[in-house]
Amino acid sequence: MGQRAKRKLRLISSVLAVLVFLSGCGQDFHKESEQDDVISKDDSLTVVGVSQIGSESVWRTANTASIQNTFSKENGYFLIFDNARQKQENQIKALRSFISQQVDYIVFSPIVEDGWDTVLQEAKDAGIPVILMDRKVKVKDESLYTAWVGSDFAEEGQNAGHWLAGHLKEEGRAGEEINIVVLQGTNGSTSVIGRTEGFDSVAAQHDNWNILEQADADFTTAKGREEMKKMLQKYEDIDVVVSQNDDMTFGALEAIGEAGQSTGTDGGIILISFDATKSALEKVEQGIINVDIECNPEQGAYIEEVIRVLESGGQAEKEYFVSERVFTKKNVASVIGDRSY
Repeated sequence: MGQRAKRKLRLISSVLAVLVFLSGCGQDFHKESEQDDVISKDDSLTVVGVSQIGSESVWRTANTASIQNTFSKENGYFLIFDNARQKQENQIKALRSFISQQVDYIVFSPIVEDGWDTVLQEAKDAGIPVILMDRKVKVKDESLYTAWVGSDFAEEGQNAGHWLAGHLKEEGRAGEEINIVVLQGTNGSTSVIGRTEGFDSVAAQHDNWNILEQADADFTTAKGREEMKKMLQKYEDIDVVVSQNDDMTFGALEAIGEAGQSTGTDGGIILISFDATKSALEKVEQGIINVDIECNPEQGAYIEEVIRVLESGGQAEKEYFVSERVFTKKNVASVIGDRSY
């Protein structure tokens, strides 16, 4: 008997034990069909426990919607959802709760990469497959998780760098000294590590690119505005702002506007953003943001595919990359109308 079947059997046994106990306390249970219906419903649904980082951005909200729409009762799932509110200790607590509830699968987006070995070992010992979403973990034993679904963050960073190199060449500025500042997201997160390494690898090929500062702006609009304001006061000549998500970009735009400067195709500062949410793509179309590197939040269907493979007894791949694009004023109009987030 497989681990999932054993967990189902334990769940049914627990329900029966409770019913027997209540019956002994004088409760009247004559509707056996209703009892059977409750048990069969639990047995028919695949139970998925999901721990989400939080709701810090439009992208994260869209990512959550993708999960909730996919793992619905109509699709054959019982979803237990937890919002960690940007705290790793909340996620670890949620994962342990999922383990104690004997869910069939655990899905979570780790806030940071380190510190997961113990709780993931507990999940493995319980026979519960763990699927990572969006971000990765650093563990001594990679068998502690079954698969990861998400973006190639290093490639996203490289795409930003390659676009900048091509844009500067088109503008006849390839040989100029270019001063760059970077707004990064949550320190230690997979997306920050990948996007930073990817962009830096391209920047290293250009001796005239000067990365003046890389500041942690926590993926939020408020922090993006705060850090951008500090850098504008600190550096007189900023040619390029690289903002690692759209929410920070919106904050940066506020600070840049307040400083009397402008961005985009007709502005003094080149603005590179990540995520490609609808509100940001509208600013790309308006020429306020030069380029937006897509990070696809619709990962629910990819995760469900992993579960289907496992349910059929197959071996899942270790990594699944979602499809993504790069948007500029030249190609953005064709996608804005269809963008739901």
